[in-house]
Amino acid sequence: MKRWVWLGLLGGAVACTKVPERPPVETEDVCPGTEEMSLPTRSQSSLDAEDGSESVLITFRPRVSASAMASTDAFAEDARRVGAHVSHRFPRINTIAANVTPEARAALANNPDVLRVELNRPVHAFGMPSLSPSLWQGALPPNTRGSTGEYTDGLKAVQAPQVWDANGDGELDVGAPSGTNIKVCIIDSGWDSRHPELAAAYIGGKDFLDGDDEPLDQGKVDGVLQWGGGHGMHTAATIAAQLGAGAHVRPGEEPNGVAGVAPTVSLLVARVLNVNGDGNTANVIAAIDWCVSQGANIASLSLGSVADSDAEKLAFEKAQEAGVLAIAATGNRGTNETSYPAGYDTVIAVGAVDSNSAWAPFSQYGDFVSLVGPGVGVLSATIVGGAPYGDVQAAGTRYASEPLEYTAVGVYTGKMVYCGLGERVSSCGQGATCDGFVALVDRGGGILFQEKARNAIRAGAKAIIIGNNTTEGGGGFTLTDPAEYWVPTTAVTLASTNTLKGLAGQDVTVDVSGLDYLRQSGTSMATPHVAGVAALAWSACPALTNVQLRAVLQESAHDLGDTGKDQKFGYGLVQAKAAVDLAKLRCPSPAP
Repeated sequence: MKRWVWLGLLGGAVACTKVPERPPVETEDVCPGTEEMSLPTRSQSSLDAEDGSESVLITFRPRVSASAMASTDAFAEDARRVGAHVSHRFPRINTIAANVTPEARAALANNPDVLRVELNRPVHAFGMPSLSPSLWQGALPPNTRGSTGEYTDGLKAVQAPQVWDANGDGELDVGAPSGTNIKVCIIDSGWDSRHPELAAAYIGGKDFLDGDDEPLDQGKVDGVLQWGGGHGMHTAATIAAQLGAGAHVRPGEEPNGVAGVAPTVSLLVARVLNVNGDGNTANVIAAIDWCVSQGANIASLSLGSVADSDAEKLAFEKAQEAGVLAIAATGNRGTNETSYPAGYDTVIAVGAVDSNSAWAPFSQYGDFVSLVGPGVGVLSATIVGGAPYGDVQAAGTRYASEPLEYTAVGVYTGKMVYCGLGERVSSCGQGATCDGFVALVDRGGGILFQEKARNAIRAGAKAIIIGNNTTEGGGGFTLTDPAEYWVPTTAVTLASTNTLKGLAGQDVTVDVSGLDYLRQSGTSMATPHVAGVAALAWSACPALTNVQLRAVLQESAHDLGDTGKDQKFGYGLVQAKAAVDLAKLRCPSPAP
């Protein structure tokens, strides 16, 4: 079966603005089997209900004589009677989530038991020791041996290998803290159960979008089931990827993949974001409640909103009371602007720095920032096959390329035909054959890449090379939407385009492979570094409370910027070795 790859771009680039009122193309001869091929179109969003209803969070006064659950059930029934459609119940914070019409909302406003009604606001992803078998709950025992090549720049920046591989031999030191028996709950877009990096760490999950116990990062777009952009997988692997468990990597890179900051933690996965990285407050509240119920020690959230929520704030307060240490990203607007849940007092807010420990310009800042972590060009695992790698070979020379969003994955060798701007099926000329060829198509002409690709495929192309027409690079382009008929499609630079045009008529190989690791930037990437260090310090002294552990992380951080806590770096760059040493020093007697 053919498959395509979604790069998760923040608005894919197109050739340029479409030429208005372009005359319709007359009927052309096309290859058999492509006659009915039409461009995919996005269906209209169904988020807005036709009756004008909206999703809200309703907080009510509990009934004194009833339990929290009974009180919540009773109020939910009251809300249902006035027309509310209840979707979630949160007994711990006396709140329900429901869809209400304007009439139902007005009726609730007149109910003396209602304390407040607030919007169920949207949230978004922020992206840019020895083991005891009786306690280990993962599907497999974790690997203890790998390679130092798995130690990413981010891992080294936070001192993680100094904690569990002090002699640098690529093997976990016996008895060293590595996260064992610490449960980290990832509240994000889900994960990919096929990836070997997390097979040993995963102990359970919950999908708050699909309502099941399989929090896979996938969903339907226009009726087509597809994997998401791997945001949750990337953050989870930054924490929990194990040694020696590599998958498909870029040629020349470490075959064992990457190691996580705390490679022997137990991983819980709560899916609250869809394949586009969007979610809502109700599901975040439900997820943090679930993390508490599963005995999580740490909750890591690389998501948020620019607006706060009273109900969400209360949920995180309850989580702190239950012993959970919540850690969240500050956001990627690069402004002095608070995001939530990072902005709540009960949450550690994490900003981002680059490989030189300089503040990342996209990282939101302010008095709410607690710590920073590596967040620029962070290498971690992603959806299996979700990081396309393009390779073009012609006349014994390899040309670097960047696959288009939604490209098919595969290898094809055939005669290369220059198709100009690709505005028509006939643009490929006499060299095109329905037996197959490689189409070299110029960028530009006011034509979407999906139109260029469709025309080339209808002319018989089995692979497509997009030639850039500027010196800005060779990628960042998109086929706009998934489609079953796309072929391997990749883009090359202007210099490579000019060279390839001189090789028209020769055999060319186009190889678009789906890799399992990806570099990403954002406070989303910085947050799991801090969560991983928290797991290491806590595994060094499980007797510490979450409040005590937070103090350990902040006091052991490497001070950056102005002396002391400041708006861009908080208390500084989190440091695993220093945090573990301080945790041991403060560990209640008897020492571990």
